[in-house]
Amino acid sequence: MTLSTSPIVEDPRRFTYTLFMSATQSICIIGLGYVGLPLAHAFATAGYAVSGFDISTSRIEELSAGRDGTLELSATQLKEVNIRYSSDPAVIKDADFVILAIPTPIDDQNNPDLTPVIKASQTVGKNLKKGTIVIYESTVYPGVTEELCGKILEEQSGLVCGTDFTLAYSPERINPGDKEHTVTKIVKIVSGQDQRTLDAVAELYGSIIKAGVHRAPSIKVAEMAKAIENAQRDINIAFINEVAMLCGKIGIPTKDVLEAAGTKWNFLRFSPGLVGGHCIGVDPYYLVEKAKQLGMQTHVIAAGRGVNDGIPAYIADSIVEKLGGAKGKRVLVLGLTFKEDIPDTRNSKAQVVVKELIRRGAEVEVHDPFLAPEAIKKLGFVPGSLEQGLFDAILLLVTHTQYREMPLQSFVDATKDGGLIYDLKSILDGRKIEASGKAYLAL
Repeated sequence: MTLSTSPIVEDPRRFTYTLFMSATQSICIIGLGYVGLPLAHAFATAGYAVSGFDISTSRIEELSAGRDGTLELSATQLKEVNIRYSSDPAVIKDADFVILAIPTPIDDQNNPDLTPVIKASQTVGKNLKKGTIVIYESTVYPGVTEELCGKILEEQSGLVCGTDFTLAYSPERINPGDKEHTVTKIVKIVSGQDQRTLDAVAELYGSIIKAGVHRAPSIKVAEMAKAIENAQRDINIAFINEVAMLCGKIGIPTKDVLEAAGTKWNFLRFSPGLVGGHCIGVDPYYLVEKAKQLGMQTHVIAAGRGVNDGIPAYIADSIVEKLGGAKGKRVLVLGLTFKEDIPDTRNSKAQVVVKELIRRGAEVEVHDPFLAPEAIKKLGFVPGSLEQGLFDAILLLVTHTQYREMPLQSFVDATKDGGLIYDLKSILDGRKIEASGKAYLAL
């Protein structure tokens, strides 16, 4: 990598360097999902030579054909940039910067599963050239980038970390489906294992991030900052979910309580709901794991996860109680993705609600505007729709725009007399529903 440098005296005892980026610099993005693809697009738009690597050949074929199944980018956006898509890891060898945007899930026991990051690091290491800066964007607990990934890169490449290549960490802050807070409009945390790397990475991201960059003093600080962002939201939502359960016991609407409390200027506005996906519902477990490694027991973080993980069963119990039993009851669940207006079903808690209802004996059908009937069947569920008959209960779990724009009467007409409409997010008019002779329930 050729960089022009000019010394700037920050401290009379040493020199640091400003590294000037240019379009001749090449970037390879590893992982072309919700995080990697928008990032590749942003760099390509800025004029960099960008390659995108993904182990999924179907994903590469889809993007090469100008389609994005995640719906993060439109066909027009894909067409307007030149990105070299490939499932051949040889493309990594050409890069001056390698950026890994790899998922970091949890296993069935809620333990961090670093397998994807480990395998991606091995692939990068085998194709790493001298002088490359390797940047990780995946959410991990402090120490993973330097203590795990750095060693893997050394082992696979035969190069020396800190001498032949350097490490950086810049956590992703993508909000899937959000067309307002896109990658260039969110402040980017950057960090590097030395000053020269930090300067280079700050200038690289600074060239595309309109909101600016924040220089973290170390990689571990940046790793920790990312992990607590989502853990904080998880804890706040857990509090509201617990409040909602208490409101249910008392017999008062949670929505009314939150509207009243929200009139105070410093009340934090959070809503009850299902907490899934690959960020908020996962990241806290990475902090719990790090605490365990250090011999520390977490209380608040673990408690928040416990509350939110228990919400699907609570919803199922509430439905069954209201129906006077589950056996033989026909139920329609609306929404199966982990959040509104995206097709991503990973770690979807709506799916857990469906399974809980089936386990209790209900006959459950599912509809989601972002999933074809075949996709729903592949997940192990029965496709259904509001037009297919009368249901003992209709559950609006994921508030896709299509559902929000539907007339209330559509829900009412598809529900049996005396049947139940469950409105997780309280977006429907409960009074009108009850006036129609149907029961209404919300979290």
